[in-house]
Amino acid sequence: MLDDAVYAELDRRLAPVDAARLAAWPGQRPGRQPVHTCYVPADAVVPGVAAAWGAAALAALDEHGLPDLGHPPALLEEVLPRVRAKLAAEPVEDLRVDAEDGYRGRPEDEDGDVRAAAAAVAADVAAGTAPPSVGIRAKSLEGPTRRRGVRSLDLFLGTGPASGARAAVVTLPKVTDVEQVRALLPVLDALESAHGVAIDLELQVETPQAVLGADGAVTLARMVHAAGPRLTGLHFGTYDYSAALGIAAAHQASDHPAADLAKQLAQVAVAGTGAVAVDGSTNVLPVGSREQVHAGWRVHAGLVRRALERGLYQGWDLHPAQLVTRYVATYAFHRAALPAAAARLAAYAERVDGGVLDEPATARALAAGVLRGLDCGAVDEAEVAAAGAPDRPALEALAGRRA
Repeated sequence: MLDDAVYAELDRRLAPVDAARLAAWPGQRPGRQPVHTCYVPADAVVPGVAAAWGAAALAALDEHGLPDLGHPPALLEEVLPRVRAKLAAEPVEDLRVDAEDGYRGRPEDEDGDVRAAAAAVAADVAAGTAPPSVGIRAKSLEGPTRRRGVRSLDLFLGTGPASGARAAVVTLPKVTDVEQVRALLPVLDALESAHGVAIDLELQVETPQAVLGADGAVTLARMVHAAGPRLTGLHFGTYDYSAALGIAAAHQASDHPAADLAKQLAQVAVAGTGAVAVDGSTNVLPVGSREQVHAGWRVHAGLVRRALERGLYQGWDLHPAQLVTRYVATYAFHRAALPAAAARLAAYAERVDGGVLDEPATARALAAGVLRGLDCGAVDEAEVAAAGAPDRPALEALAGRRA
């Protein structure tokens, strides 16, 4: 029998390690993760912008009809009414006012455009019609755009889209160095103090330097832990990143192997921290003739499905018509997964021997998947119960969502 002093010494040596690990990797955040982030240029944001995107998406669906996206007809019959209801009630889950690459206004107009966009978002918040999550992408912290970027943040937050208890998201684009992240944190503290708004932070992975540093270290991991609990996500910038690697324009896409490497490293960097890795966009838009719209929808649906299969549950949408395939692909994914997930969770809870022996980590992933389906509206609680899965509180406990 070992002496108690051996156990005491083991605890003494490893207790600080335990505490440091829990601080650095606290686990999944509470609440829902959006299925997408919709980027709207600052000069195009008006009151009711989310509802307008939903109406445009429904109009595109009515005009062009949905092409064959490879879903079983029975599944599509379940999905389409839900998608229509989603587009009518909550078409945008996360809105980002864009004062960076998507913004085409003149420099002298940016102050007014950012203020007007913030006022529009504030009006929607007051009316209860704003998306669940809102924020702004300003310009980068590189020398030529540093002051302009921070000024736009100040103007946007000061105009009040998140006045009171509501939080806002700040997206930092083209981050190249960990020190930019560290330098931004006191700025965000000052903005919170000045405007009385809680601020979450996203970093955009758009440069090779953000992925791999000069010392050979994975910069993403250092940025994640430098940002700390403010950080909610790493967003992949498909085209800036691809261009920086010298990939020809015709082959720049979010399913390029080079893009996969960056996103996989992002997934590893955020795992267990509470932040998430987010897929990028496609510039193949569903616009034009019916054939062109259908071609754009096939590309987009395929990329959304591919991302979901790889554990990337959020992406970018740049055009209202992309909402159609965002929700069709997402809802089909979650609804198709529910029966097997529910059966495996029930077997796990009851310790039933079956064809698959799931471990606690797998049960956590299964529960998280069912919760994502519930959060976005792909399935409802009655369907989850009918499938035999645990109720929401039990799913949240299994998934490890923090209180």
